[in-house]
Amino acid sequence: MARVFRPSNREARILSRIESSKERAQRLAIEQLKQVWEPLSNAIAMKFIEEKLIETTSKDDIQEQIGACLQKLTRADDFDIDYQIAPLRNLVPRPNFVSLYLTSFVVEQLINHRSVEDIYGSDEEIYLCINGQVAKFIH
Repeated sequence: MARVFRPSNREARILSRIESSKERAQRLAIEQLKQVWEPLSNAIAMKFIEEKLIETTSKDDIQEQIGACLQKLTRADDFDIDYQIAPLRNLVPRPNFVSLYLTSFVVEQLINHRSVEDIYGSDEEIYLCINGQVAKFIH
């Protein structure tokens, strides 16, 4: 017979603190994102082109699309964020949810944009490129 796990009060408090600290960190990141979405979208678009991960006819279109995605993220609720990042959640250990959200956007939606000719690299390479820029702007 399987044993049912019922956390004690102490365990429940610890789990609650961990969850609330994650939520607080996520809210703080979104607040910071509202202030830096424009330079961040420019930095990500430039890094994609520098590292030759995206072949495009217009860097400005890519920057505009990434900026729109970042603005959408600032208004998204928890369900929308979780739904968007679900396929990539296990891509790297301890992922940044902003980087996962953008990676998902690039892999699933940006690839079909009219100014994108092709996207090169694995999902992990795209995530690492994005995360490097996100880490510079959001602490």
